[in-house]
Amino acid sequence: MYAAQGLPGLLQTEEYARPVFAMWRPLLDEETVQQRTAARLDRQQVIARMPAPTISFVIEEALLRRPLGGKAVVRGQLEQILLHGQRRNVEIQVMPTEWEEHARLGGAFTYIETCEGRRIAYVEAYKDRRLHTARKTAREIEEQYGILRSQAPTPRESLAFVEKLLGEA
Repeated sequence: MYAAQGLPGLLQTEEYARPVFAMWRPLLDEETVQQRTAARLDRQQVIARMPAPTISFVIEEALLRRPLGGKAVVRGQLEQILLHGQRRNVEIQVMPTEWEEHARLGGAFTYIETCEGRRIAYVEAYKDRRLHTARKTAREIEEQYGILRSQAPTPRESLAFVEKLLGEA
């Protein structure tokens, strides 16, 4: 998953997810905010299921610096990212803002390869979500993600950076 506009839902704490939905425009009613927050947290079970899926994230640095929900929420979110990053089936890479090379300036996406080997790309933009199942399109996204991962610091370097941010928060 490449995250450019917001932290991936699979990594969000409840305290972070709630303001994401509470700040939605047009405004969502409180019941919808609660439902969406609960649904987001329920989906996180995929990380710990067995057999464990391999999950990779490339996250833009700016997302880790956004003070969504306040300092305490950001600290909790950074701690959550560090915990997930220590899982054997999860790799987290942070793309530094100041780096010149960047293979994906076109926005966030999720690339999925199923157990059967089917490749799917899910791309989100304002009010538009598309599931790309055509092999050519999915392959293009896969290629972009591979290049993006090669351009970003390693997972170990990225977690060290998150620890540094946590110390500053």
